[in-house]
Amino acid sequence: MRVSRDEFRKALGCFATGVTVITVVRAAGAVHGMTANAFCSVSLEPPLVLVCVAHASDTHPLLRAAPRFGVSVLREDQQGIARYFAEAEKSQQGAEQLGIRYRVTARGVPLLEPALAQLDCAVVAAHEAGDHTIFVGEVEEATVAAATPLLFYGGDYRRLKDNDS
Repeated sequence: MRVSRDEFRKALGCFATGVTVITVVRAAGAVHGMTANAFCSVSLEPPLVLVCVAHASDTHPLLRAAPRFGVSVLREDQQGIARYFAEAEKSQQGAEQLGIRYRVTARGVPLLEPALAQLDCAVVAAHEAGDHTIFVGEVEEATVAAATPLLFYGGDYRRLKDNDS
């Protein structure tokens, strides 16, 4: 018996993940971003990460065409930013209200500023898998800040809690 979409989604909701924003340059130097929690490390040597992107998303054709993408790991105080980039329609007013700004790397990759961690990645592979494509990126620059991560669990954003609390 095949697992239903709802059962599958519920089961995966039991797996806590970090929250990232994937960024890519679109035409005329504008930045496009999407919230992604289907992100993970692949290899230490070479340093590889992957992100899974739905074929139906606005980000998919941009990543297909782009040689590079950015990954910004969000801090616990960036839930509003995560929600903004999860929306299909993004307004300049919304971005301004949230104070969204970018740092552009020497290789031209936009990264959210500030973030817990930032990765500048060169696309090295793309694999079709169901209704998604798995984009593999080789990390060519990484920066890390001192902060606490934003998490996603059970269909909602969460924060870490110390065991002593």
